[in-house]
Amino acid sequence: MAKLRAARGDEARSLTALVLRSKAHWGYDAAFLAACAEELRLRAVDMTVRRVVVAEDEEGAALGLASLEGDGHRAALGLLFVEPAAIGRGVGRLLYRDVLRRAAGLGVRRLVIDADPHAAGFYRAMGAVPVPRPAPAPLPVPAPDGAGGEEGDHGDGPAPLVRFEVAPLPLAGWARAWTGGGRAVHVGNVAEFNGQFAEPSLDRDQSAAHHYACLAAFYSPTPAALVLPRAVPAGWAGLVCRQLGWTGVEVYDGLAPETGPGGLSDAVRARPALAERLTGAGLPLVPWGRTRAFGRLAGRPWRPEELRYESKSAAHGLFARILADGGHPSVLLPAQWRAGTRRAAVRLLAGRARAGESTVLKSEHGVGGSGTTVVTPEDVRAAGGARAVLRRLPRGPVLLEEYVRGPAPGAAPRDLTYDGFVDDAGRAHEVGGAVMDVADGGYRGATVGPGVVPEWARGPLCAFGRAVGRALAESGYRGWFDVDFVADGAGRLAPTEANLRLTGPSVAFMVAARLDELRGAGHLVRIADRVELGARLPDAQVDEWCAALARDCAELGAVFVPAIPTAAFEPAPWMGVLVAAHAPAVLDAAEALVRDRARAAGAAFDPPPPDRPEPSDRGGP
Repeated sequence: MAKLRAARGDEARSLTALVLRSKAHWGYDAAFLAACAEELRLRAVDMTVRRVVVAEDEEGAALGLASLEGDGHRAALGLLFVEPAAIGRGVGRLLYRDVLRRAAGLGVRRLVIDADPHAAGFYRAMGAVPVPRPAPAPLPVPAPDGAGGEEGDHGDGPAPLVRFEVAPLPLAGWARAWTGGGRAVHVGNVAEFNGQFAEPSLDRDQSAAHHYACLAAFYSPTPAALVLPRAVPAGWAGLVCRQLGWTGVEVYDGLAPETGPGGLSDAVRARPALAERLTGAGLPLVPWGRTRAFGRLAGRPWRPEELRYESKSAAHGLFARILADGGHPSVLLPAQWRAGTRRAAVRLLAGRARAGESTVLKSEHGVGGSGTTVVTPEDVRAAGGARAVLRRLPRGPVLLEEYVRGPAPGAAPRDLTYDGFVDDAGRAHEVGGAVMDVADGGYRGATVGPGVVPEWARGPLCAFGRAVGRALAESGYRGWFDVDFVADGAGRLAPTEANLRLTGPSVAFMVAARLDELRGAGHLVRIADRVELGARLPDAQVDEWCAALARDCAELGAVFVPAIPTAAFEPAPWMGVLVAAHAPAVLDAAEALVRDRARAAGAAFDPPPPDRPEPSDRGGP
């Protein structure tokens, strides 16, 4: 692993030789390289003035260098060269990320890169955005860049430089507050969290929850360790770490393949050496959600009343109290009825159907849309009556809620969410808003990033979300939360539930914060919970499939991260994925590429076409 240090004045000559070797790697002829020599020569004073940093190996041999030049809000990546023998080993990536980190620390808002065309693919893959470049000077100007390890045509003279820009950004303030700005231990206790509610609408075997535990990789922007109930593919964590610039992440998987009362947390406590390793380093432990068993593991007091607003009826009551205080004119609360018996639920549903009203049926603690069904009057008639509709639902209490009619399809987002958290001191922090992909009451994914939430919705959504955060803090809750909304057709928002745990959108926010720090500000991140695969994929093939998608998305200027790999060998195989980009069109293109590849995943297993007779050489029938 290469390490970085400041360049010394006494190595100016040797570093100049490295620069020229790196430039020559692209096949430029001797005359051009001679013309470049003076422009590329480093002097002792340059090491400080141009802020040169060197990457070196374990023996101290220089592998590459980079410079951060200029002051104020605008600066330039002046040099980034890698020893030819080290190209493709991650040295250029390490140097580039260090330049962005240093630029963010100096308050640079715009970093300019004039790249050799051979390195343009490298910078695009690193998240830099191509921008128009001023007209070239009349005399040949040698390209200052030689990194990237990308293949290209080797010219024999100067080619036009490609200009990129990037907006350096430190880690978001909310992300620093979430885990104190440092690394954390992520505990994927999704099944354990769900199991404490004994909810009939939830998967009794918790197989889906065990798959969703893979999202533990993204419980904070910088993990130190992942604790997972089931085994994950061998190459998965390595690819995720490369995509998000993580190092030294320990993975402990296969700890609780079967659901038990204490779930994953108690499985860790049953291994004293592991429990001591995870809890003894002084790092924060971040779970999917609070449970009694996690409280034992983390040494935290357990107060089950903290989670009372995870209940949909309790959350509805909280929303009503907030709205009763005024100050939220663009927020309306759907009516909600709790049916004490199934007979009462049948009467309520039938009466609403006769009145031509659609109804949302909810379980008290369904997660991810589990136990939530939208029923129209037509659905009731087609089923043969309200009793037949309810007979299809899990047993247990049923909530009936007024259905809020949304905007015309495509006119505006229908489902939105607000994310925030309450820290251990009881301070509520705002993370932001997201647009969710919801179909038939079931959550399928979300998109976060600049401009995702429409301007008309952002103010009301955040104001109400902040009010919920304050109320949760006063109730004693500590941890992540979100508030889900639906938009009506008149520019108003209706809160529908609160979640007192991490969620899919929270994962997207974490990844966006990390990518903004790593690749420059302005990332859009989309999480798709279930991308159906065309065939069951064994672990080795999952790794190959994901690695190929990561490369191909990088060529688009996007980032692909496999979020949930363990369901790829289920009878009905699927994966959870994250894609990220700076532009909506690139984000959409990356998602389309992933879904196309997913549908084609079984092509390698298709039987060959039947033998066909050789074509005749006589021509014509």
